[in-house]
Amino acid sequence: MTSDGPQDNLFAPESGGYQPLAARLRPLDLEGYAGQAHILAPGKPLRQAIDNGQLHSMIFWGPPGVGKTTLARIAAESANAHFLQLSAVLSGVKEIREAIAQARQQKAQERDTVLFVDEVHRFNKSQQDAFLPYVEDGTVIFIGATTENPSFELNNALLSRSRVYKLRPLEQDELEAVVRRGLVALGDGITAEEECVGEISGHADGDARRALNLLELAADLAEEGRITRNTLEEVLQASLRRFDKGGDLFYDQISALHKAVRGSSPDAALYWFCRMLDGGCDPLYVARRVVRMASEDIGNADPRALTLSLEAWQVQERLGSPEGELAIAQAIVYLACAAKSNAVYSAYKAARAEVEQGASEEVPLHLRNAPTSLMKEMEHGADYRYAHDEEGGYAAGENYFPEQLQHSQYYHPVDRGLEQKIREKLQYLRERDKSSTIRRYD
Repeated sequence: MTSDGPQDNLFAPESGGYQPLAARLRPLDLEGYAGQAHILAPGKPLRQAIDNGQLHSMIFWGPPGVGKTTLARIAAESANAHFLQLSAVLSGVKEIREAIAQARQQKAQERDTVLFVDEVHRFNKSQQDAFLPYVEDGTVIFIGATTENPSFELNNALLSRSRVYKLRPLEQDELEAVVRRGLVALGDGITAEEECVGEISGHADGDARRALNLLELAADLAEEGRITRNTLEEVLQASLRRFDKGGDLFYDQISALHKAVRGSSPDAALYWFCRMLDGGCDPLYVARRVVRMASEDIGNADPRALTLSLEAWQVQERLGSPEGELAIAQAIVYLACAAKSNAVYSAYKAARAEVEQGASEEVPLHLRNAPTSLMKEMEHGADYRYAHDEEGGYAAGENYFPEQLQHSQYYHPVDRGLEQKIREKLQYLRERDKSSTIRRYD
C-alpha cells in the first residue's frame, strides 16, 4: 500500500517531536486493533468491507477513546485510499472546500478519498449539507465520528447516505491487553505490578486512550522503573470517571437514576446518583430532576415526596456540598421506597391532549363569573350551586365540564398509598352523582 506522507503515516511524529504513548501505539491494521468484535469479527459486514477494500460512507458512534479515528484510518489504508481528516471543532467552510479540492485531484488520478470528520455533530445542519453532493457523486467516502446519538445530531439526508456503526467501551480484558502493549512500548525496563495493570484498566472506564495516558503518567512517577500501588494512587487522585455533560452518557445515567427510583430500588438509585456526582454533575440538576420524579412517579400516592424533594433542592442551594448532596440522597431514597403512582402524570397528559386536539369549548354559563350587572343579565353564574351549602360540602349531580365533555375522566387513582383513599372517595362521590335527582345536563 502506498502512502501520501505524514498525514497517512500513523506513527510518524510531526516535526520529529514527542508523541504520547497512545499515538505511538495506534495500530495500522485490524490485527492490532482492540475491541469492537461485534462489528469487526470475521464475516461481519464492516469487516468484509475493510478486508475487501470496498468502503461505503459510514458513521462511527461511540464514547471517547474506543478507536473511531483509528478504525477510519485502517479502513482507508485497506482500500489504498487517500485519507483526509477534519475536526468539526476547528474546521469551517474553507477547510471543507480545501478537502473537496484535494479529493477531486485524487479522483482525477483514479484514487478514492476517505474524508474523516471527527466530532461531526459539532457541524451545524448547513455544514453537514455541504458534504451531500460529494458523497452522492463519489468524490469522497465520508466517515464521521461522533459521541452523540446520530439520530438527534445529524441530518436525515446525511444519515440516509451512511451506515451507522455503534462502537462500545472496551472490556476490562481488552484494556489490560492494551496496557501490557503499552508497557512494552515504554521500554527502559518499565514494569508494573500485576494488580496495577488491572487497576489502570478499571480506572480507564472503557477508554483505551485514557488507559495509556494513565500508564504513561504512572511510568513518569515510577521509582526505579516499577509501577506500584503507591504510584497509581498518586496518579489517580485527580482522575475522574467519564461523565459527558449534555451527551448520551449524561442522559443515560439520569435515565438509569429515574428508572431505579420508579422501580423502587433505593440502592441502584444511590449508585447512579453517586456516579453522576463522581463525574462532575451539578447536584442542582439532579435535585430538579428528583422533583420531577416526585410528581411523575409518586404523585398523590405520597404527596410528602414532593415536599421532601423541594426541601432537598433548597438545602443544596443554601448549604452546598456536602450537606446538600446528602439531602438529595435522602430524597432519592424516600422516593424509591414510596408508594408509586403515575395517575396524576397520566391525567395531566390526557387533559393536555384533550385541549390540544379538541374544540375550544365555551365555559358553561353557570360556571362563569358575574362581576357586573350586564353579566348577571346574561345569566353568567345563574343556577350555580355553592358546594359549601350542599350536604357534605358536595353538590351531587353538578357538572364542571362543558356539556360535550361532561363524562370525561382523566384521573384514575391507583390502589396504593394515599391514592387508595382518594380512589375510594371519588368512587363514593360518583355514586352520589348517579343517585342524585338534580342533574346538570342529563
